[in-house]
Amino acid sequence: MSGERAQPVREQGTEQDADVDADAASTEPEADTDAEPAPVTNGAQSVVRALENAGVEYLFGVQGGAIMPVYDALFDSEMTHVTMAHEQGAAHAADAYGIVTGKPGVCLATSGPGATNLVTGIADADMDSDPLLALAGQVPTDFVGSDAFQETDTTGVTRPVTKQNYFAGDADSVGDLVGEAFALAERGRQGPTLVDLPKDVTQGETDHEPGPARTPDTYRPAERADESAVREAAEAFAASERPVILAGGGVIKAEASEELRRFAIEHEIPVVTTMPGIGAFPEDHDLSMEWAGMHGTGYANLALTMTDCMLAVGTRFDDRLTGGVETFAPDAEIIHVDIDAAEISKNVQADYGLVGDAKAVLDQLYEAVAPTPDADEWRAQCREWKEQYPMTYEAPDDEPLKPQFVVEAVDEATPDDTIVTTGVGQHQMWACQYWEFTEPRTWVSSHGLGAMGYGLPSAIGAKVAAPDREVVCFDGDGSFLMTCQELTVAVREELDITVFVLNNEFIGMVRQWQDGFYEGRHMASEYGWMPQFDTLAEAFGAQGFRIDDYDEVADTVEEALAYDGPSVVDVHVDPAENVYPMVPSGGDNGLFALSEDQL
Repeated sequence: MSGERAQPVREQGTEQDADVDADAASTEPEADTDAEPAPVTNGAQSVVRALENAGVEYLFGVQGGAIMPVYDALFDSEMTHVTMAHEQGAAHAADAYGIVTGKPGVCLATSGPGATNLVTGIADADMDSDPLLALAGQVPTDFVGSDAFQETDTTGVTRPVTKQNYFAGDADSVGDLVGEAFALAERGRQGPTLVDLPKDVTQGETDHEPGPARTPDTYRPAERADESAVREAAEAFAASERPVILAGGGVIKAEASEELRRFAIEHEIPVVTTMPGIGAFPEDHDLSMEWAGMHGTGYANLALTMTDCMLAVGTRFDDRLTGGVETFAPDAEIIHVDIDAAEISKNVQADYGLVGDAKAVLDQLYEAVAPTPDADEWRAQCREWKEQYPMTYEAPDDEPLKPQFVVEAVDEATPDDTIVTTGVGQHQMWACQYWEFTEPRTWVSSHGLGAMGYGLPSAIGAKVAAPDREVVCFDGDGSFLMTCQELTVAVREELDITVFVLNNEFIGMVRQWQDGFYEGRHMASEYGWMPQFDTLAEAFGAQGFRIDDYDEVADTVEEALAYDGPSVVDVHVDPAENVYPMVPSGGDNGLFALSEDQL
C-alpha cells in the first residue's frame, strides 16, 4: 500500500475474480523467493532495510517533503503502508497495532507540523508504555537551526515523551540507528522511540547493509528478581489473611496473563486490575474483582483498601488508580513487581520491591509461595462486596436510552476475542465497566494521557493488526469529531470496523464534573448541536446507522456488525447520564460515590 500502488489491506473479490487471478498467475513466471534483495545505495533504503530486518509488516503515516526519500524507498518494499488522514491518527493507529500485537507499531511523518502532529500519539505511548517507533523527516543538516521551512527541533520536542530518540547524522549509520530504536521500543519496559531523519542523510549515498534490530550492549533490563527478595515477599504473602493481586498493564505487555491466572487460581487470590490491565485476568472468573480506580468497581476499590498484603504486578500506581496516596491500601504490605526499578516506591512505598519481567517473576513467586494464604473469610468478604455493590443501572422505558445498555448489547452480540477501542470520556468508562473482558490485548484505549480522538484511528490500527477479529470502537460525540477524518482510511482500505458514537451532545465527563464540583455551570461543555453522524459516515463512504430508543438497539447492532466494511452508529443517549462509581480526585478509594449527592 505504499505510494501510488496503494491496495486495500483486506482485499475483497468474487469467485470469478479469483479464477481470473489464478489464470493470470499461471501464465507468469514464479517469483524467485530466494533472490537477494537489491543492494542499499542510499540512507533511505538503509532505513527501509532496517525495518524489514526487524520484521515490520505495516507502517502508518502521512507523506511530505522531508520524509519523501524514505517513502520513495518504500515503493520497492514488500511492507504495507497505510496512508492516514492526519499524523496524530498515524501515531494512534501504530500505537494500537503495538498493543494488539506486542510488537512496535511504526509511524512516519514529515518535518515540522508532521512531526509535531505525532507528539500526542507519542506522548500517549510513553504514558502507557506502548511499543512504538516514530520516523520523522527533517530539513537537511546544513539548514538545522536556521528556522528553515518546516523545521522543528523534533528531538528536543519529543525528548520528554520518548524512551529514547535519535538524530541521524550520516547515511552509513542511519539504518543501524533505526534498528536500534525499534529494538529499544520493544525490549524491557516498552515505550516509544523516535528517529529524526534529515533529508540529506536519507538521500546520501551508502552501501552499508544494516544488521538485525538490536539494543545497545549496555542495555540489560532485569529478567528475574533477586531470589532472596522473592523468598521474603513470598513469606509475607503466604502469611497474609487478606491478600489481593493488583494486575497492571505490565502483565499484558510481558505476556504474563497465563502466569497470573495460574498463580491466582492456585492460591485462590482475588484479582483486581488497573484500567490498562483489563483483560489480564478473565472478568467472568469468580476471583475477578474487575478494575479499580476513579471509576472502577466498588468491590475492587474496597479490596484494595482493606487488603493486608497486595501483590502489585506491572503497575505504576498512577493517581487515577490510587486516589489519595495516604489513604491507599493503608494496612497493606506492598509487594511491587516491575521491570523498571524507577517505578518501585515512586508513588506508593513498597515493602518488597521485585525488579524483573512480570512473566519470570510470577513464575518465581509461584514456586516460592507456600502454603496458600489462609483467606477463606477474605474471599467470602470479597464475594459479599460484589453482591452489595453490583454494577447496575436504571433504564426506565420513559427516559432516554442509557449508554450502558448499548455497551452490553454489543458485548452480547460479539465474540469473546473482539477488540474494543475507545476515545476518552464517559463513553470510555462505560465501555470498560459494562463490557466483560476475558482475554488480554482486547482492550485498547488511552489511559495515562487521556487523549480524546484516540478511538477511531486506534480501531484502524487494531484491525490491521488482527484482520480476522471483530473490532468495535466506542466513541463520544466530542472525541469522534477530533479524528473522524480517519474514516476515509477505513473506507479506502476496506476495514471492517464498527464505531458506536454514544452521542449526548456534551463533552460528557466535563459536564459531569461541572455538575458535581462547579455548581452546574456548563461552560464550553455543552454543544447543543451535533452533526448527524450516520449521514456524515455515508458522506465518507461508510455505512451509517442511527439509534434513538431501546427497541432499535438489538436489530441495529446486528445490522451494523454484519455490514462488511466500516460502519458508524449514531447512538442518541441520555445526556444527563453520569459515570458511577466515582472516587473524587485525590479521594479515598474506599469511600467511592454512587451518586452525585455522595460526592
